[in-house]
Amino acid sequence: MISSIVFINHKGEILVYRVYKDDITRSETTQFCAKVVATKENKECPIINIDGTSFIHITIKDIVVLATTKVNVNVAMTLQFLYQLVKVCRAYFGGEFDENCIKKHFVLIYELLDEVMDYGVPQIADADLLKKYIQEGGLKPELMNDVEKLKQLTSQATGATSWRPQNIVYRKNEVYLDVIESVNVLMSVKGTILKADVAGSIQMKCLLTGMPECKFGMNDKLLMQREPRKPGQTTTDKGITIDDLKFHQCVKLPKFDKERAITFIPPDGQFELMTYRITENINLPFKIMPVYNELGKNKLEIRVKIKSIFEKNLFGTNLAIKIPVPKNTANVSTNSAIGKAKHEPEQQGVIWRIKKYPGDFEALLRCEIDLGSTTNQQPWIKPPISIEFQVPMFTASGLRVRFLRVYEKSGYKPTKWIRYITKAGEYLHRL
Repeated sequence: MISSIVFINHKGEILVYRVYKDDITRSETTQFCAKVVATKENKECPIINIDGTSFIHITIKDIVVLATTKVNVNVAMTLQFLYQLVKVCRAYFGGEFDENCIKKHFVLIYELLDEVMDYGVPQIADADLLKKYIQEGGLKPELMNDVEKLKQLTSQATGATSWRPQNIVYRKNEVYLDVIESVNVLMSVKGTILKADVAGSIQMKCLLTGMPECKFGMNDKLLMQREPRKPGQTTTDKGITIDDLKFHQCVKLPKFDKERAITFIPPDGQFELMTYRITENINLPFKIMPVYNELGKNKLEIRVKIKSIFEKNLFGTNLAIKIPVPKNTANVSTNSAIGKAKHEPEQQGVIWRIKKYPGDFEALLRCEIDLGSTTNQQPWIKPPISIEFQVPMFTASGLRVRFLRVYEKSGYKPTKWIRYITKAGEYLHRL
């Protein structure tokens, strides 16, 4: 049970203060602002207890979003609610969330706070649903006069499928599914993988008539082990191990626990179906092989070879390899057969940009670096080489969509589109 929701700026000044229960006074919240926000002490800790009051907060840019309570609440749920509240605000503010936006729309924020929480208990926190009956200019006159539409909104907000309205009709039924993965890897100087993981997200866009039920299956190891094999059927695909699954509210969790297939009634339009993490058997799309040489007191040579480790029919796009150089770099000469490399002093490195990189291909960049004289004799602490990229139709985790089925009482067959994209998260190689 949350007692209050507070928006605070970086100076510790209260911008928005909404009370749900009167067991915590404003002076206690002001004490938190003075002790933690203004002085920046323990600000990184999301839970702070002062005189028996728990202050649960998150920081977005320079804004602290705070929930206060004196009881033993579910902290994970409270933090998730605060992040969802920020997401709702950004949906109304055009993606922005700063002090100016809050001051400009504080009346709207109070309206939202009345809807998203009731007596300290989270309620509706879906931006698309809230936008239908909380508008910046108030409800449209035709909507206010239409009692039936208001009844539909109430039914949608309180019904079993609050995320999807009734009576949706499309001339052409389509489903788009994107598997988007970010690869995080840290490699040693010798090329040994020190740590690696994949953070994945499945984004969907459903343009479907009626109230369809979708069923989605991956090459999940547990799912494939449960499926009975047909006589004489053999397969080398043993599936992958998926960790840290997080689902959209539309997913039927009891069915997932029983079948390991994801069953859901989708929201209309775009939404994130699930997120996941993979830590085993990761297929790295690129291998970096750097060589660092000191040619004299004021001259360095750095050679970087990059090899793509995916099929020849695939292409990496928008590669940007950052090779760090010392602060006292005076001049850099580069030589490569592909792409363009340029010393960018503001980035403190040489940026090697390649628009399109084929699969199973090697390229070499040679950098000769002239250093200026400096009174600082401290040795250069070499930052790692970093790389940015996108590889369409490739997954570093090996995840594959095995089936995507749509069931609707009218029996239509929708068009299905499935796409895979792998991009760089923190892709680092020590120099």
